[in-house]
Amino acid sequence: MNNTEAYLSSSNGYTIFKYDEYVIRFIAPYSLERYVEIKEWDNGYIVVMTKYEHNSYEEEEYIDLVPILENLYIDVEDFLKNIEKVSVLYD
Repeated sequence: MNNTEAYLSSSNGYTIFKYDEYVIRFIAPYSLERYVEIKEWDNGYIVVMTKYEHNSYEEEEYIDLVPILENLYIDVEDFLKNIEKVSVLYD
């Protein structure tokens, strides 16, 4: 893994955000099939194209990591400071 790149994926109803040694899981939208492409990364705010089971087309969605990190008592500024890019990555 690259020290300036984080990775977004989903599995079993959860969104997975991986960066450095952190693996953060939180509930994904109910019919999410997969994340397709990161459109924008803005210091904790992600614009991502998604594919849902109930639609034949991709949709733009938004993820705000700041409140998630705060709820986990992670220092938001310190955590986000080195992330330059987020990519979709499925193992």
